[in-house]
Amino acid sequence: MEILLVSDRAEVGDWVEIGDTVLEPGQRAPQVPEDTRRVPLQYRVRGFAAEPGMCGAPMTIRTRAGRELRGTLLAVRPAYEHGFGVPADELLGIGEELRSILDAAVASE
Repeated sequence: MEILLVSDRAEVGDWVEIGDTVLEPGQRAPQVPEDTRRVPLQYRVRGFAAEPGMCGAPMTIRTRAGRELRGTLLAVRPAYEHGFGVPADELLGIGEELRSILDAAVASE
């Protein structure tokens, strides 16, 4: 599992990400596709450090839902790295079009 370093040390209350392996490749269900069966099933969870720790070491966290989980500390103050992909051409001009419509409505009052 990849460790992302913003800082390598977490203090109690820091926002962190932990992870661990749930199933090794040989433990995966037979109905799982072959390419999926060849890799371990892993999880990642974000929450608040319940104890101080170093990246790569075991860590207990408390999630926003109040659950306590234990895993390997992967990141301290992890960044959100998702996006919404390439903008749709149809949506790019909406702001200008709406301003034009509103300006016309105000002018006709």
